[in-house]
Amino acid sequence: MFKSMKLSLLAGLLVSLGAATAQAETFKLRIASGHPAANTYVNLMTTFFVPEVTKRVAEKTQHKVEFIEGYGGAMVKVADTLEGVQSGVVDIGGYCFCFEPSNLPLHAFQVMLPFGTMSPEKSVKMARAVYNKVPYLSQVFEDKYNQRLLAVIADNGYNLGTTFEWSTINDLKGKKIAGAGLNLKWLEYAGAVPVQSALPEAYTSMQTGVYFGWIMFPSAWVNFKLHEVAKNYTEVGFGAITWHGLTINKNRFNRLPKEVQNIIVEVAKEFEAKTGSVNEENYPKQLAQLKTLGVNVKSLPDSVRLDWANSLKPWPQSHAADLDKQGLPASTVLKIALEEAEKLGHKWPVRYEIK
Repeated sequence: MFKSMKLSLLAGLLVSLGAATAQAETFKLRIASGHPAANTYVNLMTTFFVPEVTKRVAEKTQHKVEFIEGYGGAMVKVADTLEGVQSGVVDIGGYCFCFEPSNLPLHAFQVMLPFGTMSPEKSVKMARAVYNKVPYLSQVFEDKYNQRLLAVIADNGYNLGTTFEWSTINDLKGKKIAGAGLNLKWLEYAGAVPVQSALPEAYTSMQTGVYFGWIMFPSAWVNFKLHEVAKNYTEVGFGAITWHGLTINKNRFNRLPKEVQNIIVEVAKEFEAKTGSVNEENYPKQLAQLKTLGVNVKSLPDSVRLDWANSLKPWPQSHAADLDKQGLPASTVLKIALEEAEKLGHKWPVRYEIK
């Protein structure tokens, strides 16, 4: 009898060990962006997010995660990443909401408030506060696009780089200047000709005269070597904008063990903060580097900036009203964004009024 009990216990132990072994899995995740690793947030995807998730899963669970990486359009193009994650072509995608004006029109809310903070750290904190207070901003990814928002992503401050030198707003009239999505609206006061474009096209387009400038942060002027074809960079101070995101396919996420899910969410939160801090640290370095590369770097006078901001004063309310009519909480989002920026110490050159 005792022998039989021993054999039963031994068999049970072997079954338990076998089950534990069977449960240890290696999960392959495809992570991608249409932007190349020269872009700060993509660089952080490959140098921080991927290795940190890999390391922590190996250290803290019995599982392993292996990433298959594809950047610079290798798996998805810049304007196709949301759909790529939605369909499961890739599991995790990093992309700019600027390329989804129909699907995610409200997620460009910081662009609707030009001349905001030039601090990427404050920008991403402000954005996170707004997302936390307006659940729609995160929930829409799950409800409509089969994905979960892991992180919002900050850029450093937007300015204007050009192939030509300019000193007054009149110098920009009639000039073709590129941007992405709603930031093209910023050019209307200047009388420029807005051109929708994407960073991978910028070098060749300015080199061949498709357009003659870009609303862009200095990291792109350095990392994409735009300084070779456009030798003028003016600190306009449009603001550091948080309007990129990192998302994961909802079906794929739900199939992962809870402990792996928790690590991905944990690292994504740290990744989000790093997009602010790294851009914050790099901004002055990149301006200094542009000067050493022979770029004419200068600041726009405060008086011109104030005139520019005044010209756009009616636009936030007007645009928010249009989105409100579509059933989106646009006015609510803009009100909260204005207040959260002020809590972080930002002083608007023109205080936009949102009803």
